[in-house]
Amino acid sequence: MRVEYDASADMAYIYLVDRIAPGEAFRQVPAEDNTAILDYDSDGRLLGIELFSARRRLHSDLMSGAERIDREPRPSTE
Repeated sequence: MRVEYDASADMAYIYLVDRIAPGEAFRQVPAEDNTAILDYDSDGRLLGIELFSARRRLHSDLMSGAERIDREPRPSTE
């Protein structure tokens, strides 16, 4: 399992598998309370969870280990 976090959107993606190939997330199902979207493969297996308001919903230990994806790329030194 790994977690990506975008602080600018306060959203996290929790990968339950190592990698999700393009098109592998066959079905997206909103949670009943609209706090998350569950991604399933074509066999109905849960691949990952997109979580809204992540800072409020995830434990601080999980957040501290999350990969940040909201950072601007570094300028080229060439």
